[in-house]
Amino acid sequence: MSTPAADPRTPWKSRTPLAPPRATRKETTRLHHGDTFVDPYEWLRDKDDPAVIAHLEAENAYAEAVTADLEPLRQEIFEEIRARTQQTDLSVPVASGPWWYYSRSQEGQQYGIECRVRKVEGQPRPMPEPSDPVAGEEVLLDANLEAQGHEFFSLGALTVSPDHTLLAYAVDTEGDERFALRVKDLRSGAVIDDAVQEIGYGCVFSLDGRYLFYTRVDETWRPHQVWRHEVGTASEADVLVLEESDERFWMGVGASRDDRWILVGLGSKTTSEIRILDAAEPLGELRVVAPRREGVEYDVEVAGDRLLIVHNADHLDSDLAWAPLDATTHEQWQPLLSSAEGERFQGVDAFDDVAVLSLRKDGLTALRVLERDTTSPTGFGAVHDLAFDEPVYQVSLGDNPETRTSTLQVVYESMVTPRTVLDYDFATRRSTLLKRQPVLGGYDPAAFEQRREWATAADGTRVPISLVYPVGTQPDGSHPGLLTAYGSYELSTDPHFSVARLSLLQRGFVYAVAHVRGGGELGRAWYDHGKLQHKMNTFTDFVACADHLVERGWVAADRLAAEGGSAGGLLIGAAVNLAPHRFRVVHAAVPFVDALTTILDPTLPLTVVEWEEWGNPLADPDVYAYMKSYSPYENVRDGAVYPSVLATTSLNDTRVYFTEPAKWVARLREATAGDPAERPILLRTEMVAGHGGKSGRYDAWRQVAWEWAFLVSEVSPEAAAVAMGRDHPK
Repeated sequence: MSTPAADPRTPWKSRTPLAPPRATRKETTRLHHGDTFVDPYEWLRDKDDPAVIAHLEAENAYAEAVTADLEPLRQEIFEEIRARTQQTDLSVPVASGPWWYYSRSQEGQQYGIECRVRKVEGQPRPMPEPSDPVAGEEVLLDANLEAQGHEFFSLGALTVSPDHTLLAYAVDTEGDERFALRVKDLRSGAVIDDAVQEIGYGCVFSLDGRYLFYTRVDETWRPHQVWRHEVGTASEADVLVLEESDERFWMGVGASRDDRWILVGLGSKTTSEIRILDAAEPLGELRVVAPRREGVEYDVEVAGDRLLIVHNADHLDSDLAWAPLDATTHEQWQPLLSSAEGERFQGVDAFDDVAVLSLRKDGLTALRVLERDTTSPTGFGAVHDLAFDEPVYQVSLGDNPETRTSTLQVVYESMVTPRTVLDYDFATRRSTLLKRQPVLGGYDPAAFEQRREWATAADGTRVPISLVYPVGTQPDGSHPGLLTAYGSYELSTDPHFSVARLSLLQRGFVYAVAHVRGGGELGRAWYDHGKLQHKMNTFTDFVACADHLVERGWVAADRLAAEGGSAGGLLIGAAVNLAPHRFRVVHAAVPFVDALTTILDPTLPLTVVEWEEWGNPLADPDVYAYMKSYSPYENVRDGAVYPSVLATTSLNDTRVYFTEPAKWVARLREATAGDPAERPILLRTEMVAGHGGKSGRYDAWRQVAWEWAFLVSEVSPEAAAVAMGRDHPK
């Protein structure tokens, strides 16, 4: 038998192809609405089955073996990320009560350190050099110490009591997003309470710090209960405050900016309800601000003697209203500000002298300041927007815990401007730079260019794309490129800065973000036209954006990579079924690629709450047929030449089970007509991690380096060859 030659594009690939793992076929039958689907790989669902673990470990070993020659490139990318990052750093201190609060990071340590220092009357905000000690500094929580002995560590809550004497925090050491609650006495440094286990995200103190309110999740990982815990007592004595029986609804708990009110938010994908409790009366009853009304979403901000409410009761893209502090009905809402064409109101923050509306405007984020006016019936008068001069960017309010302030922390970044923290004086409308994310090694934003372009979808819809690339790049059809997107849940993928991305740009990549329908970039209708029976628009928009990059010459036809995670991984899976020829390589991270199987099973996490996003295929045969028409696993095309594929997942992921990419990879391998030596299909599973992958920053950088080295090797072989010390044929 002759030994197959390597593709001249990728001379480092093994000349002796390795045999990929082959999952055993164990057929199970799914029958719904008269449709029979035979699934040979559903058995890969049980992580307690030794055969399943053995298969995942074999996949990991295969992925390492196939890409072993890429280790120098992986190490090079990792070192680039590390060298550009200021590893010993300090966040901007934020005033709260008698303290300045901030976070530290130390070179060599995976996690942050939460600190504070007392205010000194007459002295300004402390802004020490990151490596300098701060006189009087108190360490509230060193996550590195908390994480010792664990491969994974994540915080699900971190809150200080109103009197600043207690710290409540919640710890996950498995990645399954179920947390252990702990309370630390900041005067003694001792953990005084660790009685409560298995909670959801977030917790909030009563005004006197005696009680904590937290959520519990059900067997489908839905936060469905709010409990009250008296600090220092057994969890068996905790009191159930509220339980939500409608399986479409999640709940969360928080506090008003002044700590005077406890708020419980309940929401489905289309409907919401807020309940409020005086934090000084923690044993009292929650009051409904306005009863849930199907299809009406609203959010509440306490603004002194009134409530500010962002709602969609009258307009699709929401309005701003005010209501009395004791409001209990929608009828008490009074108009304050209406959204204009091209705007989408998203939230509001209230302070003593202003309120700040967060909105989307012409496809970008924006901030609008409303000045207090006691002579106005609404309590507010003149308004102004913060202005920025880059073509694409992202802006938001930063950490502003105090209501009495003359300035606001604002966070700004773009695809070329590192994360920038500004102190915005709303009276003078001037900003002072507090901190810009350091990028070591002489980073010059002028060395890169960003722009927005518009692709045309099959139905004529114009779809925005944000691009960044080295300055001087010409659309001559020669460049490698990476296209990313998300496109679900009205979540927007806004332009942002990334130190890691510089490793791609320095290798000549054009990096693009497709703002496809299903996201929220262009308002609520943009989302509505990419969900339910319009979901296919998300995928065809992405393919249209890929076509645009190639046809306009920004990316070479055979050098386009694509990447997406979670619901964005669904997008990747659907896109390669629609247009396998368009992509040279794809990375699907924790991908929702077996969507129909999941949404058919109401016992799985997120299924019932997702029916308003995808439809209910159990009850509706049309929804079943529509989902089956795009779900990536069911639509893998026999005989198609698929691109190289990297699927990454985590064993303890609660949101998207590892089962989905494991099944998808098995199906792709048996269907593709591509040469596995030249277009490998890989599955890589983190055996102790969750939906976000590795938790420590150095581990996360190594994970990114592993993934991007694979992408680079497929679309930029000359760059990969340089890293590995090999010549690349011209």
